[in-house]
Amino acid sequence: MRTRTKIGLAVAATATAGLGAGAVVVATGGDRHPAPAAEPPPTVAVTRTDLVETQQVDGILGYAGTATVTAQRSRIVTWLPQPGDTIVRGQHLYDGDNQPVPLFYGKTPFWRDLHDGVADGPDVKTLERNLRALGFGEGLTVDDTYTAATAARVRQWQKALGIRRTGQVALGDVIVLPGPVRVADVPAKTGAPAAGEILTATGTRKQVAVDLPVTKWALAVKGSRVTVGLPDGRTATGRITAVGTVATAKDKQDGQQNSATIPVTIALDDPAVTGALDGAPVTVDFRGTTHKGVLAVPVDALLALAEGGFGVQVVADGGGSRIVAVQLGAFANGRVEVRGDGLAAGMKVTVPAT
Repeated sequence: MRTRTKIGLAVAATATAGLGAGAVVVATGGDRHPAPAAEPPPTVAVTRTDLVETQQVDGILGYAGTATVTAQRSRIVTWLPQPGDTIVRGQHLYDGDNQPVPLFYGKTPFWRDLHDGVADGPDVKTLERNLRALGFGEGLTVDDTYTAATAARVRQWQKALGIRRTGQVALGDVIVLPGPVRVADVPAKTGAPAAGEILTATGTRKQVAVDLPVTKWALAVKGSRVTVGLPDGRTATGRITAVGTVATAKDKQDGQQNSATIPVTIALDDPAVTGALDGAPVTVDFRGTTHKGVLAVPVDALLALAEGGFGVQVVADGGGSRIVAVQLGAFANGRVEVRGDGLAAGMKVTVPAT
C-alpha cells in the first residue's frame, strides 16, 4: 500500500515536462493517532483531451526598427520634434538655419549633392520617386538620371517648402529613411550647432521583442501564433515574424547558471489594442507540441509519493479510494498528462479544497 501524509506544503511540478507549473501535495509517513472525521475531499474527473504545451516568456512591447538622424552639414538647430511625434514623408525631421529638413522614403541615402548633370545613380531615383509621391511628378520620369525635368520638379517642391528655389538638392537637405518614423529621443538642442546625432527614431509598427532561452528554441517557429499578456490584464494575439540565429549569453546573476537567448520578434494582429503603451513589460505564451487524446488531470491533483514519483488518489463510486502511480507527460493550462495502470477517462480523483 502506498503511504502519504499531508504536510501543507506546495511543490512546483515542473521538472518532468518543463512546460507548466502547479502544486502537488507531498505524501510520506502518517500520524499514528486517528484523525476526526472530515468532509470528503472534492474530486474532478480524469478527462481525455488534447493538451498544447505552452511556455510563458517575458517580453517588451515597443516599435519596430531603430534609426539615428545625424546632421550632415553645419548649421544652427532652430526647431525639433518631440518624443512620440510621428513623422511621415515630406514632413521635416528638424530645422537648421530656419530651413526644414524633410523626410524622404528610400533604401539608398543621399551621399552627394544632386543637380542637373550629376552622374546617374540610385539616389537620383530615390529623389524622383519621392517628388512624385509628394505630388511633384508631372512630366517626370523616375530613373537614375537627373534631367532638366527633375530640376524643374525640385524647384516646384522647394517653392512649396518656402525655401530658395535652386533646382538642386544639397547633401543634408533631406534625410532618407525606409518609412515613417516615431521620434524616440531628441538629444539635440535648439540654438545649438547641428553636429552629430539630432534624434533617434523607431518605426511606427508595434511589436513585441522577446529574448527566448535557447533551450526553448523549438517553440520559436516563424509564422506561429502566440498570445501576449498586456500590463492591464488584457491579452492580444500575434504572430512570430523573425527568429534570431545567433544566441547571446547572459551573465550569471543571483546564483543562476549562465544562460543564452535568441531574439524573437512578434507582430501584433491589432496593434491598436495596446494603446499608447511603449517599452511596457508583457508576457508571451508560445505554443508547442499538441498531445492529442491524452488522459489529463489538474496539476494540483498530483501527489508526491514517498517512494518517489507521482500519483493520484482515485475515488470509487462506493466511496473507497486508492493511490495510482502515474507517469507525467505534457503540462498545459494547469493540466497535466497522466499515464497509469487502470487509469481511465471518467474516473474521479481528489483535489485540494478551495
